[in-house]
Amino acid sequence: MPHFTAPVEDILFSIETLAGAGQLKDWDRELASEIITHFAAFAEGVIAPLNATGHAQGCRLVEDQVQMPDGFRSAFQQLIDMGWQGLTAPEEHGGMEQNALVASAVSEIFSGANLSLQMVCNLVPGAISTLRRFGSAEQQAAWIPKLAAGEVLSTMCLTEPGAGSDLSRIRTKATREGDAWRLSGEKIFISGGDQDLSENILHLVLARTGATEDGVKGLSLFLANKKQAGASISVARIEEKMGLHASPTCQMVFDDCPAELIGEEGTGLMAMFVLMNHARLDVSLQGVALAGHAHRIAKAYADERTQGRRKDGTDAVLSDHADVRRMLDEQRSLEIGARGMAHIAIVEMMRDDRPELVEFLTPLCKVFCTEAGITSANLGIQILGGYGYLTEYGLAQTWADARITAIYEGANGIHENAVSTRGLRIAGGAGADAFDALIEELTDNLHVLDLRERWRKARDFVLNSKDPSQLAHDFAQLSCSLFHRAMCARIADVSPTQEHVRLRDFALARPLPISLNLSC
Repeated sequence: MPHFTAPVEDILFSIETLAGAGQLKDWDRELASEIITHFAAFAEGVIAPLNATGHAQGCRLVEDQVQMPDGFRSAFQQLIDMGWQGLTAPEEHGGMEQNALVASAVSEIFSGANLSLQMVCNLVPGAISTLRRFGSAEQQAAWIPKLAAGEVLSTMCLTEPGAGSDLSRIRTKATREGDAWRLSGEKIFISGGDQDLSENILHLVLARTGATEDGVKGLSLFLANKKQAGASISVARIEEKMGLHASPTCQMVFDDCPAELIGEEGTGLMAMFVLMNHARLDVSLQGVALAGHAHRIAKAYADERTQGRRKDGTDAVLSDHADVRRMLDEQRSLEIGARGMAHIAIVEMMRDDRPELVEFLTPLCKVFCTEAGITSANLGIQILGGYGYLTEYGLAQTWADARITAIYEGANGIHENAVSTRGLRIAGGAGADAFDALIEELTDNLHVLDLRERWRKARDFVLNSKDPSQLAHDFAQLSCSLFHRAMCARIADVSPTQEHVRLRDFALARPLPISLNLSC
């Protein structure tokens, strides 16, 4: 198994030079670099070596308790001893209170080193944000310090057997008993629904307090914890998956379980979206991390593997061959372009002066970055040939792990539909207008600006169509392609190295999918 190497310099370049972190009031490059470098060393030395063994061993359900793979408890203990679980938590609650960009860098490195463990640990920042925005002072004081200290890990309990993407079908019921509440129902696909790493688990559960016909307006958000007196939370099974074997995906049963309401009754979906929006950008960076990891494995192999001869008669390596170089360049352009796209979205979120743009960019990043991870892993397998199909080099696991990213936190088709419907109409089209302006802010490359003109015509075509959902995939893919090409052009504009210019030219020369015609 090739050794994992964290792309620290690439990440810092993307955050600062491409996304413009320096414009943020609280950006401290020296501190950010120190934190990111420190975590990278920890990830390379402690977390990454468990990735393959965790995948091979998986999780087990023993007497209603999930047991994590060997070595995971020790790694988690080191993680919390160093304070990493409190990275974004407020200082008054024992955290480091670092910003979203630093957190994004740590999350990307964590994902590339060991996505399964990252999945179990990394819902905590979203849970803390949700508590800070919607929780009472008592709930914040009770839970944020424990989350920051690693005493407690959290989950997000939405999906049910009959309610996947359509949350209006949720049937888990919350019943009031005086000032208290009790939950009864079943949730599925719950990442980290149980584990033996933390002392306790805090479940954020979306449940119905209103009538069924109220749809999403009848949903409220609740806290339920494993150690609470009278808690009746059980794991019915661990799902057997093609990837993420060391991340326990649980089917869970809440049986008249005591719970606390977060925020006001009927506002559960609003509160849950704080968690979900954090998770969607986090998943985008999972795609980036896996795209980069697959490229580094493939490049290291292609630069050493002897195959054929050069024109001068000497032995050639795989990377001497044009088709292999094409695949390596595609991997690399996907990685660096997608990373820049995600960081642009995060900086815009932190600036908070173009919220409609953030809403437009988030689904684009989720779609493009996750598909970049899948494509790069697939290309890596092809570059290594038969060896790529074996487990030895880790690309089979990388592809299997990456494949889920296009499905969870909202299937990519749902995000494409959001771009082409709500995204074009919210605030009178302000999000799409801001995206249009952003492209010109990124680069003055003529190819990109020509593509923007085509995008403008496509936007008008979709807006005037009777059923935009029929055009959603094509329009979202066109938007993703425009954003990515603008990003690759910007990279070459601000850092015209031989590699960056080559990758820009490669990205700009790639044909658009024929389905993107959109009759315009």
